[in-house]
Amino acid sequence: MLNELQQSTTQKMQRSVDALKTDLAKIRTGRAHTGLLDHVMVEYYGSDVPINQVANVTLIDARTIGVQPWEKPMVAKVEKAIRDSDLGLNPATQGELIRVPMPPLTEERRRDLTKVVRQEGESARVAVRNLRRDANQHLKDAVKEKTISEDEERRGQEAIQKLTDRFVAEIDKLLSEKEQELMHI
Repeated sequence: MLNELQQSTTQKMQRSVDALKTDLAKIRTGRAHTGLLDHVMVEYYGSDVPINQVANVTLIDARTIGVQPWEKPMVAKVEKAIRDSDLGLNPATQGELIRVPMPPLTEERRRDLTKVVRQEGESARVAVRNLRRDANQHLKDAVKEKTISEDEERRGQEAIQKLTDRFVAEIDKLLSEKEQELMHI
């Protein structure tokens, strides 16, 4: 029972860290990367689909993303979707290629983005701590039901705490890397 609880808690904590990685990837730095447009949705024959399902997204240079829709009528829709997204980008169309230049970040914008990164990190930490609390509650319930001993509960709580410490350290590492990336000019 302890191993099952530990494995399920580990998987849930790993999902929280993976969700943080996904959220951090959406926060743009001064450099262009194709993953930046992953969450942009384009209206395609009546349904919204991710941009990478209707166009080829590539890097033209360090500060420019190239988007080439597979169908000519989609050029205007893709350009509108990028412009309307929350990324603050201004695409320019050249024939069938949409160029998306990345404007340089101002110092003030970098600080704002750092605050957003810290909020995302705190949310991930809270999620991991909530998982720890739930696991500890399962252990307490098992002691009340007399399916495990108090010694096993203590060992289980120590193992869950080590897991929590490990995942919080991983979250802190991700945050510091993203903050350095944001503040790097």
